[in-house]
Amino acid sequence: MAGRTTFLTISVCFLCACNGGGSGETETAATTTTPSTLNPSESQTSSGTTVDTSTGDEPTVGSLGATSDETSATLPTTVDPTTTDDSTTGPSCLGLECQVDDCGGSPASTTIRGKVFAPEGTLPLYNVTVYIPNAPLTPVTEGVTCDLCTNGLPGDPIVATLTDTTGEFVLEGVPAGADIPLVLSVGKWRREVTIPVTPCVENLAPEPTTRLPRDQSEGHIPRIALTTGGADPLECLLRKLGVADSEFTPPDGPGRVNLFDGPGGTSRYDDNLNDGADFDDARDLWDDAQRLQLYDIILMACEGGENPDQKSDQARANIVEYAGLGGRLFFSHWHKFWIEEGPDMWPDTAVFNDQADLPDPVTALIDTSFPKGQALSQWMVNVGGSMMAPEMEISQGQHTIDAVNPDLATRWVYTDAPESTVQYFTFNTPVGVPDEQQCGRVVDSDIHVSSGDQIGQPFPDGCTTTQLTPQEKALIFMLFELSACLLPDDEDPIPG
Repeated sequence: MAGRTTFLTISVCFLCACNGGGSGETETAATTTTPSTLNPSESQTSSGTTVDTSTGDEPTVGSLGATSDETSATLPTTVDPTTTDDSTTGPSCLGLECQVDDCGGSPASTTIRGKVFAPEGTLPLYNVTVYIPNAPLTPVTEGVTCDLCTNGLPGDPIVATLTDTTGEFVLEGVPAGADIPLVLSVGKWRREVTIPVTPCVENLAPEPTTRLPRDQSEGHIPRIALTTGGADPLECLLRKLGVADSEFTPPDGPGRVNLFDGPGGTSRYDDNLNDGADFDDARDLWDDAQRLQLYDIILMACEGGENPDQKSDQARANIVEYAGLGGRLFFSHWHKFWIEEGPDMWPDTAVFNDQADLPDPVTALIDTSFPKGQALSQWMVNVGGSMMAPEMEISQGQHTIDAVNPDLATRWVYTDAPESTVQYFTFNTPVGVPDEQQCGRVVDSDIHVSSGDQIGQPFPDGCTTTQLTPQEKALIFMLFELSACLLPDDEDPIPG
């Protein structure tokens, strides 16, 4: 359902609600209702039984696996996976499920509403999963993994939803209590907080708790490798995104972001950060397949040229292997070399054609022919990155890509005047295999995204700008889209 401005709430729970009359009895769902037809206010029947929650048993709810059909409803789709013909065979609720209040037959009326922001705290984010777990969260797997949206969520969610293009979410039918856990996640960005929830009313999640983590004390951050370059100080954008300086360390340090020295780019830390240590060479990263696989995301800033002598056949094979295993790659401008000169079917994803740069600035268009493309167009207007959908102004736009192969790749941002070009495109990997066998993702940008910051200065001395440009906002959207669980671009996102 391309262009939706609503969001889908998926609920996996038993709808067990404790009466407020002091009788000690619990309302439970007595029938199984299909997700497409459930009316929460009609599915509740009183069993008249007392639930014993003092056993300390671990919750056994099945993991979230529901997917969404086209809908504009904001009421939760609810499934009771344990209902049987014999309601006396076992407990009707476990853990926090037993704190979902019946609210006089309207358990969905206990809600949490809020907005999710980037780590810097002001930029609202689209397609972030928000949910209430009913079990402890399992640790995030380190290193490259096949993160599919159909894998489900950790912690046996009671209810789950996604943020919309304003960054807003609403969870319905949530448990009430003084310390209700709330999880925010997109890919391997994850933060868990607790908030008080009053039953049978709308509860507002306080905004300081609903931004993604700035450092590891606040939650989990994916492990990111960034290679610097002489034409695009991309490392500065991560600071503007809100990632704390303490997270930028050499590979043997504790930080989640490791910087590598690319031709012409920043090559060392400032004396006040990591004692002024030199960056490892970028070739030490991409020449080593096992080292690549330590990272969840790899960002490559434009070097000002292709520098093929530094990108061996083995390095190109390593990059393709990394992506096929589930790695996430962002290439800026001349790093399109990895695609155009790559093995496998990578060169078939786009039509490459090196021409003179575009006028500066130039008006680009966002492709709204697929769900997330329309979401990007709406989001850019909402965050002030665009004056009118689906347009956005870009500076330092290049012309190295004429078109994409629609069977293998997706166009996101393009120009049709004065020339037809592609400025952003993506493809899932391995290229050319069925969707269900793909694990990784590649974003290619023909834009120098961090114009204005100084190139080659010790990090972070060259990071002098503070305001996000329209194209930097677009890149942040693409960065979190790159981080998210994988599904085909022609499908609507689901919590995952």
